[in-house]
Amino acid sequence: MILSSPVLSVRLARDAAEHAEAERLRYDIFVRELGGDGEMVDHEAGRERDRFDAVTEQLLLIDEARPEGARIVGLYRLLDDEGAARMGQFYTEDEFDLAPLKRSGRRLLELGRSCLHRDYRGGTAMFRLWQGLAAHIEARGIEILFGTASFQGADPRAHLGPLALLGRDHLAPPELRVTSRQVDHDAMPVVADLDRAAAMRVMPPLIKAYLRIGGRVGQGMFSDRAFNTTDVCMILDMNLAHAGQRARYGARG
Repeated sequence: MILSSPVLSVRLARDAAEHAEAERLRYDIFVRELGGDGEMVDHEAGRERDRFDAVTEQLLLIDEARPEGARIVGLYRLLDDEGAARMGQFYTEDEFDLAPLKRSGRRLLELGRSCLHRDYRGGTAMFRLWQGLAAHIEARGIEILFGTASFQGADPRAHLGPLALLGRDHLAPPELRVTSRQVDHDAMPVVADLDRAAAMRVMPPLIKAYLRIGGRVGQGMFSDRAFNTTDVCMILDMNLAHAGQRARYGARG
């Protein structure tokens, strides 16, 4: 629990020290808590990172009341068209064929490494982070947001209900519908007599939040063994985002 009222602000990481602090938060969550790993994870320094960190920005949620060096309590990693061009791909392209998005000719922003310190979950922290993200999107003229969102556990059979619900009710339109690169998982499961309420109860909170503002999913899922997750690709067309929900986060239009 948070022992005192946090003073939360949102901004981009400014220097190497803040990027390192953000990577330590990522390590706590994605490695220590969720059991992930990767080629560039620094276990000795306790930093979760990969090759895309060289070209991405980190949008930080900062609790100004915490001590120096421990103020970052949440973040998004952001990769835009220019950064992807430098890398030759978006991060998500390791798992999903993004050709429909890239053909659209619209300004893209990939969201990744979304996380909150465990003491800040279930309250206003994510709302505040999304407010900052909405301001960033508006300032940069972003038209489509996308990125992977995860179920904990790499076996899709453990998530059949919510995956079937996403495939039945929340697929992206064909012109934006990306597809899993895993042949065995390039179609969403179909469940007879699907219980929508039960499926939504076990849907990851982040995916539910994206659905509330008009997010849709690509076709299929991807088993990420390194991070021990089953991933779907979330897509949000800002032109189709629910106006009421956008207004909550301070976005116009």
